[in-house]
Amino acid sequence: MKEQRDIATPSRTREILAKHGFTFKKSLGQNFLTDPNILRNIVAAGDIDQDTNVIEVGPGIGALTEYLARAAHQVVAFEIDDRLLPVLADTLSPYDNVSVIHQDILQARIDHVLQEQFTNDGRPVKVVANLPYYITTPIMMHFLDSKVEIAEMIVMMQKEVADRISAKPGTKAYGSLSIAVQYYMEASVAFIVPKTVFVPQPNVDSAILKLTRRPQPAVDVINEKAFFGLTKAAFLQRRKTFWNNLQSYYGKDEATKAWLQQSLKEAEIDPIRRGETLSLEEFARLSNVMEANKK
Repeated sequence: MKEQRDIATPSRTREILAKHGFTFKKSLGQNFLTDPNILRNIVAAGDIDQDTNVIEVGPGIGALTEYLARAAHQVVAFEIDDRLLPVLADTLSPYDNVSVIHQDILQARIDHVLQEQFTNDGRPVKVVANLPYYITTPIMMHFLDSKVEIAEMIVMMQKEVADRISAKPGTKAYGSLSIAVQYYMEASVAFIVPKTVFVPQPNVDSAILKLTRRPQPAVDVINEKAFFGLTKAAFLQRRKTFWNNLQSYYGKDEATKAWLQQSLKEAEIDPIRRGETLSLEEFARLSNVMEANKK
């Protein structure tokens, strides 16, 4: 593997963009990292080594891909922008353990990708991505909903979104997104990435969020769909009480109100609380009681 100059320096990034005549598409939320230290820290945060297989989303011109290729056993990168395919073929040519797939990750069957791309060697699969702000949540939920064994996700996103995902009950940032992710994964912010290290420079700082899959979901629920429905209901309008939001979501007829009141009583949850004060355990307890009380 011949050594080459890092892709992720301002001068080399400019050189690559000029060579290929590449222009940024705002609609794809493209912001390329130009700081090798940040890339080293991302690889370190994910504990990426020769015993790791990696799925990368949105490799851009290959700045992070290069660091992943140097550290990991194998890397499969999904790139939606066909204009970047020849760029990646050029910049990643020294690395024979990288495959680039031209596909929208949201359309990909993750289970098929794992079977086709990675040798069945028992190595853990980790997702590493610098996600466009406008599509951060759908991409994360796509991986979580796929039910495939993703050991960890190391994801760069808008700092505000990372704060929401890792938020604890009783904080302003806590909401249905926090619960949806923390049900499957342990979430923590690894470090902040200043907006100054990107080309073009975004308007806000980013954060690296580390998500580690739990051996089993954080709480035991009878019906996952009903549980997630309940957590969405709780945050319909943050200023309203839990009771008002439940009525808005489930209905205000007498039978529904009686069902909700009985369930809240059995689950020992005060209806005048606000949704953001309830823990995952409390949501699970109420969801299970509601299921049991369904007529």
